[in-house]
Amino acid sequence: MNILECMKRSPSDFKVAVIGAGIAGASCARALTAAGVSVHVVDKARGAGGRLATRRLEWLDAQGQRRVAKVDHGAPAFAASDPAFRQYLADALPSGSLTAWRPRLAPGSRPLDDAGRLILPTPGMPSLCRGLLRDIPASWSSTVDRLRQGPLGWRIEAAGSTLPGHFDAVVLALPPAQAAPLLAPLRRDWAQRASLALMQPCWTLMGVSRRTVPDLRWDLALPDQGLLAWVMRNDARPGRGSSSDETHWVAHARAGWSRQHLEHPADWVQRQMQAALQEVLGEPIEWQHAVVHRWRYAMPLPSGALPTPRCWWDGARGLGVCGDFFGSTGVEGAWQSAQALRNAMRPDLARATTPAESPFADLPLPRAA
Repeated sequence: MNILECMKRSPSDFKVAVIGAGIAGASCARALTAAGVSVHVVDKARGAGGRLATRRLEWLDAQGQRRVAKVDHGAPAFAASDPAFRQYLADALPSGSLTAWRPRLAPGSRPLDDAGRLILPTPGMPSLCRGLLRDIPASWSSTVDRLRQGPLGWRIEAAGSTLPGHFDAVVLALPPAQAAPLLAPLRRDWAQRASLALMQPCWTLMGVSRRTVPDLRWDLALPDQGLLAWVMRNDARPGRGSSSDETHWVAHARAGWSRQHLEHPADWVQRQMQAALQEVLGEPIEWQHAVVHRWRYAMPLPSGALPTPRCWWDGARGLGVCGDFFGSTGVEGAWQSAQALRNAMRPDLARATTPAESPFADLPLPRAA
């Protein structure tokens, strides 16, 4: 079905599936919903957030009592250097849902790439995407296996079944390695370019220790050598916390080390990272609980083979792609790509809906697009 051949109708009758509930997918879904378009989100996880992730840790202490802690094990924080992005956050989210973080760096740390303040969603990192997706229908725990386009529109096969209904357009807001196989039967050129967009992996250690280490007077260490790139005291971050006798740790391995040991057993990786953290601290750590997580697609690796546009949109098919791999990394880059896609979709969606009711007729172009 050609999107430009749709019968004129109300914007709410125009249905878009957004695949991916990270910041790119969530902000794209919110922009389309705010314009009156009917949106359905699909994600393989149990909830929104993507790499804006917070993990719930559970364990039994020495007395056999159940203990619980939450740690931010994905993107540690994000910056907002673009005035349009800062304004968007102020307008789109409730007051108090974001807080500034000015980490105290450990002695000898590398300087932060962004010298300004960093931003944390509260009470957890997924709160940003959850807030953007409030009241938007979604299918969770649904890994998309195939996209099929027929006379009535798009059908989405996920988790071994076909989602109900047809969609007039589909947006992929996925890591490029996950988007490429879905694109291959539809836009081979996009699939080939997506396969060239390399993503850096990251092994992440999360754990809780007894607070036997003296007051370190820092909450973030960026070692200049060794296998660890980031060491974070999660309980020292704004809006987080722990009991007085605990320290919550999150440590990210360097991309090169993570890539070299990507397929190693998790227990081996955990031992190596715990030993590396003890070396950074210079003190023994009395662990109460620890676990590791493997991020296969943690951060984009810039590549000259990628196109300069911040998104892809095929108006004839009603197919779009956005994400932070379009030349600008991080949360802000993902948001900019989503806004660029919304802008690219604007003329086609305006023509496909009733002119008098079109939500895009007088919509100003986003400054970040």
